[in-house]
Amino acid sequence: MENQMRENASKAKAASVLLANVPTASKDKALLAMADALEKNKSVIMQANKKDLEEAAAMLENKKMTTALYDRLKLSDSKFKDMVSGIRDVAKLEDPVGKTMSALVLDDGLTLYQICCPIGVIGVIFEARPDVVPQVMSLCLKSGNATIFKGGSEAKYSNRALFDILVEAINTVPDIPAGAFQLAQSREDVAEMLKMDPYIDLLIPRGSNEFVKYIQDNTRISVLGHTSGICHAYVSESADLQTAYAVCLDSKIQYPAACNSIETLLVNDKIAEKFLPEMCRTYQENGVELRFDEKSYQIAEKNGGVNGGVNGGVNGGITLKKATDADWDTEYNDLILSVKVVGSAAEAIEHINKHGSHHTDVILSTDQKEIDKFAGLVDSASVMINASTRFADGFRYGKGAEVGISTNKIHSRGPVGMEGLMIYKYILSGSGHLVKDYAGDKAKPYLHKKTQEKYCRLQ
Repeated sequence: MENQMRENASKAKAASVLLANVPTASKDKALLAMADALEKNKSVIMQANKKDLEEAAAMLENKKMTTALYDRLKLSDSKFKDMVSGIRDVAKLEDPVGKTMSALVLDDGLTLYQICCPIGVIGVIFEARPDVVPQVMSLCLKSGNATIFKGGSEAKYSNRALFDILVEAINTVPDIPAGAFQLAQSREDVAEMLKMDPYIDLLIPRGSNEFVKYIQDNTRISVLGHTSGICHAYVSESADLQTAYAVCLDSKIQYPAACNSIETLLVNDKIAEKFLPEMCRTYQENGVELRFDEKSYQIAEKNGGVNGGVNGGVNGGITLKKATDADWDTEYNDLILSVKVVGSAAEAIEHINKHGSHHTDVILSTDQKEIDKFAGLVDSASVMINASTRFADGFRYGKGAEVGISTNKIHSRGPVGMEGLMIYKYILSGSGHLVKDYAGDKAKPYLHKKTQEKYCRLQ
């Protein structure tokens, strides 16, 4: 098994050099073939996903799988449509490979170009979410990166069907090198991938907090990812209430298993009495379990709260349950929300920076000075202003798709598209220039003059 994994990684490494130089037209042709192949084979893919779901249902019943993981595993018609449209959108994007980032004239006839190029081999390790395969494969193909996929066993049928169909479509384009995309399936392959720093240049884990942390702690390979999605909504005293109700609801219930759904609602104490009763009732009508801090608990109690239960109030009342200290640091990935009353935007910002995961947070406000303060001081990859946190997504950000969401502060941050799969190289173009002419007592001076000249390569 180890030898097979290394052989596949070696093939991907060799193919990555060739893939980095494939013409844009060939990559786009392969991408459109991938999208067409998905549509043509939808029934095959859905049947494979059905087999995964049947096995997962038993695991869910025996509490060996969470509801959030099961939801991520399921390929709905809308998810399938997004997979196809995402690939076609990537085909429309500008090819970043070979793009001139900067150019500097060192001397007459001696120009230094900084050129965008692929990272090389990307290792993608993910739980559930079979839609990761087309998303990441399309972005890696367009950006010229070879890729090794390792999905969770819970999605083995879906992953295999998607991978085989997509690779078969890619292989119809002769310019795309064989072996550029690999699929690992055994549990042992994960441990092997983590040791493959001679072959794999970047690892992208997609999964739970514990899963991502394990990957980060057990490899020498650079890792791009986020450890959790503890996101917040802050409702200011100046908030438009109807906007706040709608945004806070969407940010929680549109897809509660997503890493960009909110886990904590922070409400300014000057508006809490007016805002919370209606907001809490709306949440509970949509099946959201609420966990209150002391102040919000008192407000809920005064407005018809019912002590003790967690399954909804009596006669429309708000069910009361107190939050614990652990709740502020918990990613529920479920229809559960913690509620806290704060005295100011400054207190909200302090709470977010202390308990959040630097992922995505939103302010509901009409006070521009307060909005600017929040946007500037909240240390998160995405900050929303009067808009749902669910917008923090590569497809919605116009990247075609995403390879993941990063809370790192180096290389790439937030929803990561092709820009997170690129690095650069320097190309110095001269005509017999020698360093000795620029050293010593009679050294020629460097011009170091910026130029808009682009480095052009033949395709």
